[in-house]
Amino acid sequence: MMKHRFSLLMAALFMLLTAQAAENYPYRSDYLWVAVPDHADWLYQTGEQATVEVQFYKYGIPRDGTVQWEVGTDLLPADKKGTATLHGGRAKIAIGTAKQPCFRDLRLKMQLDGKTYEHHVKVGFSADKIQPFTQEPKDFWTFWQQQLEASKSFPMSYTKEYVKELSDQKTDCYLMKIPIDRQRHAFYAYLLVPHGAKAGSCPVVLTPPGAGVKTIKDGSARRFWPEHGFIRMAIEIHGMNPTMSDRAFSDINAAFNNRDNSYFRQGLEDRDRYYMKHVYLGLVRCIDVLCSLPEWDGRNVITQGGSQGGALSIIAAALDPRVTLCVANHPALSDMAAGSADGRTSGYPHFTRESGAYTKDCMQTLPYYDVVNFARHLQTPVYMTWGYNDNTCPPTTSWAVWNVMKGQKECLLTPINEHWTSDATDRGQMEWVSKRLK
Repeated sequence: MMKHRFSLLMAALFMLLTAQAAENYPYRSDYLWVAVPDHADWLYQTGEQATVEVQFYKYGIPRDGTVQWEVGTDLLPADKKGTATLHGGRAKIAIGTAKQPCFRDLRLKMQLDGKTYEHHVKVGFSADKIQPFTQEPKDFWTFWQQQLEASKSFPMSYTKEYVKELSDQKTDCYLMKIPIDRQRHAFYAYLLVPHGAKAGSCPVVLTPPGAGVKTIKDGSARRFWPEHGFIRMAIEIHGMNPTMSDRAFSDINAAFNNRDNSYFRQGLEDRDRYYMKHVYLGLVRCIDVLCSLPEWDGRNVITQGGSQGGALSIIAAALDPRVTLCVANHPALSDMAAGSADGRTSGYPHFTRESGAYTKDCMQTLPYYDVVNFARHLQTPVYMTWGYNDNTCPPTTSWAVWNVMKGQKECLLTPINEHWTSDATDRGQMEWVSKRLK
């Protein structure tokens, strides 16, 4: 039976001012916005009126003033504006309703003591009915099965080098280079193995990267996975050796990132030549490598990541039946073509008409690479997390992905989160996985 467990993380807002948890607000800030929708879960039905109480504090003291506000559909221009006067640091703003399932964004701005302070908060309307703009091509699954079959003819190989400075008494770290195809594409990876792991003892975790042209400099990140008995492979997708010099990295980064939407735009006119093709197929090759390790327990294969990494985690789980569990945070690459239609919210990388991504040829390619179409085929149990205040991977597209999944699924909704997850959430995902190992 399909499992829908909606857990709601509503930590006290004032706690977000302390330590690194202050990412929704300027770090060590003198001020604090608090925005409290009149529905505790920030969700409404279409046609329901939503009201948000706004509070503003400086040095912890309520401040009065005039707030300029506007409301627009998620990531789209405002269609409603007004002002509100704070009394005792508080005011209520009636933001209205929505006729169609969507998220609405209340954007706040106030001038005080010669400075401008801004904040925003998003609420959803019939979010469980949000559907993607992107449609599935009739030959979507056939296309990818053909690509996977063709990729099998390229023999698996890799190099593996022990990295002493990233190893410790609990974890052995290795730098790997994994060739992906005959076009000389390759991934680099840090492989983190529990120290002293015995043959056949460890579940394996594939962790794809977030977006950007970058190396995997920190091979020690999230060591709690290997410290709890998992083999974790953290990969990059551009063939960027983490031992390269900063100068070499800078030159390569400039070559990749000096165009609209960088690598996401390369070859988009042709589904067979699109840049992300080797990336998607490379995920399966990485799973080949993980399943060849003598320490693998022979049963458990997990994909886990956030943003672009969340997207690639879902894609890998859909493409490879060996994946037994999938964990994804706010997946990117979701409903990417939606921006071609008026009034629709598109997912990262937020293509525009100016980028040339919405020509006829590009629009034919995009559905073959969109997460929503992989999610439709996902059979693996999935645990997904997303926040509502996220402007990078907006809640509209995360809900669209969630709503098309038909298999076993659980989610953690964290409304106040922007484009981040807390350490507690990250560890909670590992705990979710640990309870479901075969």
